[in-house]
Amino acid sequence: MNEELLQYAWKHRLFETQNLKTISGEPVEVLKPGTWNYDSGPDFFNATVRVGQTKWVGNIEIHQKTSDWLSHNHQHDESYNNVILHVVAKHNRDVALPNGNYLPTVEIEIHPSLLKNYEQLISQKDTPACGNYIYAVNPVYVRSAMDAMLVDRLNSKTSIIAKNLAQNKNNWNETFYQHLASNFGFKVNVLPFEMLARSLPLKTLGHHSRDILQTEALLFGQSGLLNETLIGDDYFLSLRKEYQYLASKYKLKGIDGFLWKFMRLRPANFPTIRIAQFASLLCHSEALLSKIIDTEKPEEILQYFQVKASGYWDTHYRFNKTAPEKIKWFGVSSRNNLIINTVVPFLYLYGDRNNKPELKARSVKLLEAITPENNHIIKLWKSLGIPVENAYDTQALIQLKNEYCNKKRCLECQIGAKLLKHEILTGI
Repeated sequence: MNEELLQYAWKHRLFETQNLKTISGEPVEVLKPGTWNYDSGPDFFNATVRVGQTKWVGNIEIHQKTSDWLSHNHQHDESYNNVILHVVAKHNRDVALPNGNYLPTVEIEIHPSLLKNYEQLISQKDTPACGNYIYAVNPVYVRSAMDAMLVDRLNSKTSIIAKNLAQNKNNWNETFYQHLASNFGFKVNVLPFEMLARSLPLKTLGHHSRDILQTEALLFGQSGLLNETLIGDDYFLSLRKEYQYLASKYKLKGIDGFLWKFMRLRPANFPTIRIAQFASLLCHSEALLSKIIDTEKPEEILQYFQVKASGYWDTHYRFNKTAPEKIKWFGVSSRNNLIINTVVPFLYLYGDRNNKPELKARSVKLLEAITPENNHIIKLWKSLGIPVENAYDTQALIQLKNEYCNKKRCLECQIGAKLLKHEILTGI
């Protein structure tokens, strides 16, 4: 029997509770199963049970066999001294708490229908495992599951930001700038964009934010892409000359130009174009994070990212190589990507850290104002009949697929929980 299934059954009391007794024969009454712990330590915190005539408040540990207590070395871990009940599917030996005290043990028997449904669900080779049955789940529960997934995804993203924020000594603007740069890499060039931003402090850029030539000179110079030997490209030479002066002034050292990837990218996605667009955004949006925090309407935030590369790039994708004229606007899908992965989690975390729930609510509204993403994951959910209206929905469904379906975490999903109790899986 799966240990996680035992934990799930304990949480929802899906086992025979009548005449429940410890191995030694004392009656057991579960008053409160406790809070499921997904990290290290006992499986449930703050549970309340009555063993015999005594009411206990503490932690619960659950195993398939009693001897697993020893296999997992809990007898040497003092964090298990507060365990008040050992719950097992099969008792095969007596164990004690790390301090040597008696540990009450109880065997539980899961309802056969739950076990059959779980085996049927978890045995599915395709993901999501519920794909053939999700139509039977009330849409209200599907929506509730998506709401939970959206919060889960935001928490995952903000935890990464929080770590970087601590590294930057709680400097919100610097951290936002670094994450914005990282997301300008669009997977292929994430690393060099991260290195570029960390090599060039926002404060230094801020001294030149109203001059596009100097801003590009700093960014392209630090990128290492001005180290080529090019003849006849006046703009390239002017950038390099400007950078040499600024690099000396601020004692800057750039990254290696070979880190940037051009292969198998559409010209519009070349790092040269992305750096130029990033420069334009920084020049036209001074104190961008503060502006976003102060802006209430989602459509106005979207407008902040309607930028284009400087005029030189109208006829270039790379230095010294002319191309048919085309304005290099920052595309809608790219803009949406930045807002979903940078702006929204920053708003959410800033609101959480500064006790401003209205900012957290605004981050959610911003997702609702963005058109849905279109990828293989979303196409899969659509094929299963799940309605998708905006980026709120797509972010929730991406989290559900990647973090729960792919990892067979059906017991932690509201959709899976409903199906475990549904007759459609086994026909019982």
